Amino acid sequence: MNVRLRGSAAALAATAVIGAAAAPAVAADPSPSAPASSPSTPSGLYGTADPRYDGVWRQSLALLAQDTAGVVPSSKAVKWLTDQQCANGAFAPFRADPAAACDAKTQVDTNSTAAAVQALWAVGGHGDVVEKALGWLKSVQNEDGGWAYTPGTPSDANSTSVVIGALTATETDPGKVVKDGKSPYDALLSFALPCAKDKGAGAFAFQPDKDGKLLPNADATAAGVLAALGKGLVAEAGSGAKSKTATCADADGPTREQAAANGAAYLADALAEDGHLVSALGGSADQPDYGNTADAVVALAAQGGADKAAEPLAWLKKNAATWASQSGPAAYAQLVLAAHATGTDPRDFGGTDLVAKLNATGPAPQGATAKDTATASDEDQKKDDGSSFGVWWFVGVCLVFGIGIGFLLSGRGRKQQP
Repeated sequence: MNVRLRGSAAALAATAVIGAAAAPAVAADPSPSAPASSPSTPSGLYGTADPRYDGVWRQSLALLAQDTAGVVPSSKAVKWLTDQQCANGAFAPFRADPAAACDAKTQVDTNSTAAAVQALWAVGGHGDVVEKALGWLKSVQNEDGGWAYTPGTPSDANSTSVVIGALTATETDPGKVVKDGKSPYDALLSFALPCAKDKGAGAFAFQPDKDGKLLPNADATAAGVLAALGKGLVAEAGSGAKSKTATCADADGPTREQAAANGAAYLADALAEDGHLVSALGGSADQPDYGNTADAVVALAAQGGADKAAEPLAWLKKNAATWASQSGPAAYAQLVLAAHATGTDPRDFGGTDLVAKLNATGPAPQGATAKDTATASDEDQKKDDGSSFGVWWFVGVCLVFGIGIGFLLSGRGRKQQP
């Protein structure tokens, strides 16, 4: 799945704020004590930022992006990811000492676990790890058929979507993963809004607000479109009958396909004016949301064909390179996945070789050419915080702090989390 999600530097001025507000992982103990200092960058990890909050997420995106580009990831990078799994199958965003058993204070979450499942399935050779992770995800499914970021809390569209992606990626039918008679698709469709503009214009909501109202959310909509189509973080362009302009149509008990079309129509309308999504934080002016625009490109292409994402894709090619260089491996990966969904060459994305840039943020891939391991510039390394803040699958901050997902999961600026 976003979360997703990529971030606004202006609103998140300090690293401490990012660490506290954007940390998606929540431990079994609801009030874990954060380490006093940031751990050094572990060997095998992509990006240089503190991995406590998003290590598994950005690592999973990096491996998935490499796989779509035909790159065989470093075995060291894959091992780093598998080492973050706990004995019960869940993944922690970061475990400083994988040799020590996970306990009640070890931070785990559904999003990190579902992303790791998709990455490890893609690279192959880790069926036992994947099976244990899927078992844990099924064990924390909510009674409505969906998932929360943190087990035991209400389901949300983003978490439900990224888990649907993990199920479909591993050839598991989400419709058959049932809890109390409800499937993940039942939960997902409960977040779909009617077509009337004053009622949501076909978007998906993240989850009910404090008053129980569902509000349209572009981030959740990009997630919901892919999940309704039965797709995960990696998606290819739709074709044939799907390759047409999405229109919103209300119906009693809408099908998944219609809900996806409704969501795509909402995204297309949101992108129509500027060619990109916008977001604002704390009273600041609207700014381009690079990460969620990339998510929207994937969703539009998957639902209706690459041509339906042409305008926002062109905008990303022209404008997103600087954002990615400031945001780190997850941002490069997100653009690679957008390129993949539209059949675009990620090695020439508006003049930027996304694959080489991504590879340069971590251990060199197996059998990589000099071109594929081009050293990142000093400026890139200086700016890289190892993460990216707009991908829809990264939603814990909203659950922990009770703020709208669009508030922090934006796509602008420097200090970001996926």
